[in-house]
Amino acid sequence: MMAMITLKSDREIGLMKRAGDILARCFAVIEETIAVGVRTSELDRIAEEFIARNDGIPSFKGVGGVVKGAPPYPASLCASVNEEVIHGLPGKRALKDGDIVSIDMGVIYRGYHSDMARTFYVGSVPSEARRLVEAAKECFYAGMFEARPGGHVSDISAAVQRCAEGSMFSVVKDFVGHGIGTSLHEPPQIPNYATKAKGHKLQAGMTLAIEPMINAGKDGVIVMPNKWTVCTKDGSLSAHYENTVLVSDDGPVILSCEW
Repeated sequence: MMAMITLKSDREIGLMKRAGDILARCFAVIEETIAVGVRTSELDRIAEEFIARNDGIPSFKGVGGVVKGAPPYPASLCASVNEEVIHGLPGKRALKDGDIVSIDMGVIYRGYHSDMARTFYVGSVPSEARRLVEAAKECFYAGMFEARPGGHVSDISAAVQRCAEGSMFSVVKDFVGHGIGTSLHEPPQIPNYATKAKGHKLQAGMTLAIEPMINAGKDGVIVMPNKWTVCTKDGSLSAHYENTVLVSDDGPVILSCEW
């Protein structure tokens, strides 16, 4: 049975907003740094130092793997390039003109988490890749609009899938969004595709990480030998867009602030 979901108090929401503010400002620095020739390890170093300077803790570093036998995650961010969907390990890889790179990152502030992802352009990017990246953003907002009291998780899921497939892209089904709060991953799971089950009923005070992962080709993915990096099975491009969202009586609120 899935654990009970804790509705957040105003104090807790305030701490999550602070975590989200640190995270969003870190993303702004990363966006300015991304350029042809920059190594993904450099992005990770900059992120870790920025988070530490702002009294945060990188929430990804040391987290357990979703694949059995995976070592603890060794970095502060995920840098997934082109066909890499999620969990790209930062390293010596230098970004090339025409790449797209998905950055996924989390921050803990006084015990509360925020989680966020964006896909960025490197240099001159083909129009089809740009269309994919923009579609991932549109899918997030389509799902977020459904994050309202009285609805269900399945409303979010179906909206994301409709948006992706309406743009002639596919949604990744092997990995999902999630609840978030005092842990990085909490109930409920939030698929990016329609399911027969309605899922949890949404209530004011729930905090969710809504994160469409969409592929230019088919939805199949594979886990690489490092037991972390997930790639599209057909080698097509993938894009990722995520925010931490509060379900409120006044409508959904993004806690990982936009910049």
